[in-house]
Amino acid sequence: MSIDLKSLELFVRVAALGAIGKAGAEFGLSATAATQRLQALETTVGTQLLHRTTRAVSLSTDGEIFLAHAKRILGNVEEALADIQPDAQDIKGDLRVACSASFGRLHIAPHVTEFLEHHPGVTLQLAMSDSVVDIVEQGFDMAIRIGELAPSTLKARKLAESPRLLVASPKYLQRHGVPMTLADLKHHNCLAREDMRTWSLASTDGALHDVKINGNFSSTSAEAITEAACSGLGVARKCAWEIAGQLTDGSLIPVLEQYTVSPYWKVFAVRPPSRLPSARVRAFTDFFEAKFKTVPALCDQA
Repeated sequence: MSIDLKSLELFVRVAALGAIGKAGAEFGLSATAATQRLQALETTVGTQLLHRTTRAVSLSTDGEIFLAHAKRILGNVEEALADIQPDAQDIKGDLRVACSASFGRLHIAPHVTEFLEHHPGVTLQLAMSDSVVDIVEQGFDMAIRIGELAPSTLKARKLAESPRLLVASPKYLQRHGVPMTLADLKHHNCLAREDMRTWSLASTDGALHDVKINGNFSSTSAEAITEAACSGLGVARKCAWEIAGQLTDGSLIPVLEQYTVSPYWKVFAVRPPSRLPSARVRAFTDFFEAKFKTVPALCDQA
């Protein structure tokens, strides 16, 4: 079976416009020539795709099914052509990306304008949430994820480092003292993310130590933990990229720097397993990987 792509394009336009003549005119075809093309397409696929009257054209039941496949085929062809085009101006289409709210606000959103200026044919939808999104079920092209990746069939590419550290405000440390050993943490107010009450820290010899923590505040929001730590409530475990500004201005101070927070986190781009990366996904990933390389807190230099 051989199907002409132009006939597919004509069929899709007829379905959108509801008129063979109007659709045919877009392709430089008379109404008669357009009708003949569509009849040939129906003969090839072996079923009636369109109901025709003197006033209107509508899709048959098989036509509705075939339309979804035709759109996908034409979309795949467009992506294939875009993939072999070296010019960023030729990359076109919708791009749906998911990322965490905190990371998106600090390290994605500030660069969206520049990315879209480089790729004016792309329409970007950025979903920022602290909940983990099922990108396959919800139809996302990719996601930016931070941490350890759970086993899955998703395709992953590392974009940056995401070192973590323990911090507290000067006000808190003045009131409660500076923890010098892991045992000291048991006597401090530790701020827990999502009620995680065990912190794992690795010493310089590689030994791993699990410390049970106590505290009067926990939150599902990373930014709420940061605010609480800055206000002097307690000791927090934070990603360096989250608090780079506070470390610079001294509103948060590292503690127990002789230990490394474990497991060591990284920043990944993940995408569905059944697809080759589109030109849009590759452009977004390459652009932000380059951006992250300029951020010390994402290069384990904080």
